[in-house]
Amino acid sequence: MRRGVSLKARLGLGAGLIGLAALLTAAMLVIGMARVSDRLDAALAAETRLEHYAALSTQVSTFIVVAAELIQRGVPAGTRAERTETLAATLDRTFASLRRGLEAEVSEARGLDARTRRATQSLVIARMEALFRSAHAGLVSDTDDRDRLRAYLDTFASGFEPLLAEAVNEEKRLRNEILAGIDDLRRRVTWAALGIGAVVVALVAGFYLGLVRPQFHRLDALRRAARRIGAEDFAIALPGPRRDEIGQLFTETERMAQALSARAETVAQDRARLGEIIHERTEALRAANARLERTDEDRRRFFADISHELRTPLTVILMEAQLGRQGAPDAEGAFATIEARAARLNRRIDDLLRIARSETGQLALDTEGVDLAELLSEVQGETAAELSNAGMELTLDVPDGLSVSADRNWLRQVIVGLVRNAIRHARAGGALQLAAREREGEAEIIVTDNGPGIPPEDQSRLFDRFTQGGGENAQGFGLGLALARWVIEAQGGTIAILSPLPRTEALGEAPGTKISVRLPRHRG
Repeated sequence: MRRGVSLKARLGLGAGLIGLAALLTAAMLVIGMARVSDRLDAALAAETRLEHYAALSTQVSTFIVVAAELIQRGVPAGTRAERTETLAATLDRTFASLRRGLEAEVSEARGLDARTRRATQSLVIARMEALFRSAHAGLVSDTDDRDRLRAYLDTFASGFEPLLAEAVNEEKRLRNEILAGIDDLRRRVTWAALGIGAVVVALVAGFYLGLVRPQFHRLDALRRAARRIGAEDFAIALPGPRRDEIGQLFTETERMAQALSARAETVAQDRARLGEIIHERTEALRAANARLERTDEDRRRFFADISHELRTPLTVILMEAQLGRQGAPDAEGAFATIEARAARLNRRIDDLLRIARSETGQLALDTEGVDLAELLSEVQGETAAELSNAGMELTLDVPDGLSVSADRNWLRQVIVGLVRNAIRHARAGGALQLAAREREGEAEIIVTDNGPGIPPEDQSRLFDRFTQGGGENAQGFGLGLALARWVIEAQGGTIAILSPLPRTEALGEAPGTKISVRLPRHRG
């Protein structure tokens, strides 16, 4: 054939020749296969009846064994009928299946001889069924005579076995004849199939070698080109003629590779630019989220802590005002306390306003040199009334000339808060010590009480926000210690708790607690 002839036409012609050979093969085999099918159906029917005969033999044996046992035990007729009812029903179903199969065989049998043999088998089955029904009727009759019942059973057993053997042998002969006919037919069909197969092989070989294999080579080249395109290698060149369908596919594939090459360059440039944009936007978003998280955390922390700091001066102001209304003898002192607390409250509000205006939400600490002797004396004076009400005695142990670099107001507020915590929790101890000393180049402020102490498992949580010491009924060690640690650490210091105290440091018999605040010394 010329190369210009359409590939579809060539493939159609070759397929037509092979199809014609296949039709001839099918036409030759249909008749043989139909006959084989008929004989196979007959063989399968015979095999099914043999299975039914085997089941019938088992069921009859079971019936005989059960009946013999019932006769031997001398059970009444009602019990014999009840015990054999299920077995009798099963045998009836088996006989019915055998009858239906043979009736179908008689109606479909071809030839007088075949019909006669099937009819004879039906008579044998009818005789077996009659023997069973007679034996079963005698077994369930009203008689209790064992000899008579055994006679029924013996008659059934001796008559049933020869009939069953006759039926089985007849089915086996029928099956063997059918299988022999199938074998002879198979040999004839096999030789015919071999002859036609040889013709078909020759046609297929010519079709494959002359037409299909060359196209496979061209398709292999096209597949290799497709793989290179999939690997983004677009420099392909397909060989061979271009006048049939595969040739046209070659041309379109090369055109597609060129278009994809141009598109890949554009996509690579766009992807690079997109990656840069995504990276820039991601970094900007991450930085913005970090700033927002820091700002939000700082503001929430501040407003929680400042609420605690505003509440304490207000409490003192209210208490002094109530004392004044009740006609306290030292009215001037009460007003002085109210004035001092109001001034301190004003300072706290100033801090709040500064933080509200700031972008970071951090406390503005005004660091200066603070004389600890003077500061702790102020703390003693500020908490004197509360100590007196609690029945506690505060002792000072502060050397002269010891200064720290800190925000005076916030440091005083921290120490006052620690003293008030001791008043709340160590009231029963009666003793409280406020001391300061130089240690390892730093100044250490120590608040020691004679209270019940703090369990070791609670000490690590006392500086967490909203954590309270002293059990479920505690009212202190909440925002106060959290704020204290924040203020002290913001000024470069540390705060720590020790409880229970060594006996050499304890103020009494109670376990006691010591809170130490360390700050950098002032070198001015």
